[in-house]
Amino acid sequence: MSLGYFSYPMPVNEPVYSYAPGSAEREALKKTLAELKGSQADIPMYIGGKEVRTGKTIAIHPPHETSHLLGHFHAGDASHVQQAIASALEAREAWNNTSWENRANIFLRAADLISTKYRYLMNGTTMLGQSKNAFQAEIDSACELIDFLRFNVHFLSEIYKQQPISAPGMHNRMEYRPLEGFVLAVTPFNFTAISGNLPTSAAMCGNVVVWKPANTQVYSAQMIMKVLKEAGLPDGVINLIYVDGPTIGKECFAHKDFAGVHFTGSTGVFNQMWKTIGENVANYKSYPRIVGETGGKDFVLAHKSADPQVVATALLRGAFEYQGQKCSAASRAYIPSNIADEVRKLLIDGVNSFKVGPVDDFSNFVNAVIDEKSFDKIASYINEVKNTTTASILVGGKFDKSKGYFIYPTIIEAQDPKYITMCEEIFGPVLTIHVYDAEKFEETLHLVDTTSPYALTGSIISQDRYAVDLATNVLRNAAGNFYINDKPTGAVVGQQPFGGARASGTNDKAGSLLNLYRWLSARTIKETFVPATDYRYAFLKGESEGI
Repeated sequence: MSLGYFSYPMPVNEPVYSYAPGSAEREALKKTLAELKGSQADIPMYIGGKEVRTGKTIAIHPPHETSHLLGHFHAGDASHVQQAIASALEAREAWNNTSWENRANIFLRAADLISTKYRYLMNGTTMLGQSKNAFQAEIDSACELIDFLRFNVHFLSEIYKQQPISAPGMHNRMEYRPLEGFVLAVTPFNFTAISGNLPTSAAMCGNVVVWKPANTQVYSAQMIMKVLKEAGLPDGVINLIYVDGPTIGKECFAHKDFAGVHFTGSTGVFNQMWKTIGENVANYKSYPRIVGETGGKDFVLAHKSADPQVVATALLRGAFEYQGQKCSAASRAYIPSNIADEVRKLLIDGVNSFKVGPVDDFSNFVNAVIDEKSFDKIASYINEVKNTTTASILVGGKFDKSKGYFIYPTIIEAQDPKYITMCEEIFGPVLTIHVYDAEKFEETLHLVDTTSPYALTGSIISQDRYAVDLATNVLRNAAGNFYINDKPTGAVVGQQPFGGARASGTNDKAGSLLNLYRWLSARTIKETFVPATDYRYAFLKGESEGI
């Protein structure tokens, strides 16, 4: 029963710790890393609030130190998916009937727990399990996840306030119900914050969730679940299971109570999901919500007026932070001929200055890619360049998996603007540049727009405002997140809602009201205070009856 209108004002973004030498946070994080490496985790699934161990365990090794064992997680099968669905549906009524302020305060408490008690554990498990350096982990598994939780509470409170007008003699109101059934959250390895946001944003709206993280992210995913349980999330609202993709799809997409999927991952997997859901649509109680953020082939376009130092910095950060394993990473760049030589030199010097190695050495800017499959794929692109005449390696080109999955930052220069590494998503520390005639900026805009099927992020770097205006308009559909004089990465919750269209997904903008609307089903209620008692309207009366 609601006894008041409760206020959840716009929060401020979580401050980012620097981890500078001599800082308290640096020492605390190093201590946590040592403690995590000094023990072996036994990680269960969480179904209906219970810890489920199957005995079928899979080892977890840091991608940058494959000889070290962090622990094991217990893999499930189809029966565990069925149990998770049943537990979610059993919890649905009680969760649906829980007051908004009590739902909200669970997630606000979770944000505060991550900000304080769990900060270094969230960062440490992300660093070791996903090979992120201290800063990349901080902005992801601490700050962005905290921001998702706090801002989504505020955004949802704003949605609930949106009500229709009422004419005299009646009252109209709008209810924002959860979806009728369960939501499947399928989350990626590369951002712990996304892994936390996809299930919690749907749950915050009153939905119950089956959550399948990537196997390569289980080490930090289970820490999120610990936080949610400590914050008071009721049993069964979010069920965390570790199964393969085909198994989760077969069980969830065939279930009559499947209500929606919240997905981040590859375009191919998302396309298959969409097809399967379409084939099963007649079996569902309602049309499912399909929300996905998929791939990217993100661009940086420099104009002839651009400052070479700005261009090089945007590329060095945008392409190589977190080993290029960001959906938004700068992957293709278009450099005008008049500044090409200077940009090349700055890029070569920058890459040669990078230190590459394990995450517990805080001087390393670049760490390992996520696993051997990814390593082999990226290496194949680099090897292909060595056998072609239409592209060459400007700097880098080395890779080594003897101790960890290390791909050294590599820049390819392609004479052919449609060379394969200018077109296909690589998802690693590989940037391809193409030098264009500085006087053919407008033609190059068309090239940027048509080279890739993706439309996630991109940027224009220019000191000419007319060029900025032209690029912003011509590339209107080429990127869902567009940057001016900056790298195409680093979207902040509440500042740059994130998502793209075309082959990059449904553009439902995580970190905004737009995404939360997808997990709500509105009901309009009209109440008439003095009901009519005669069906006849005035126009039906005869002339002699008057008015």
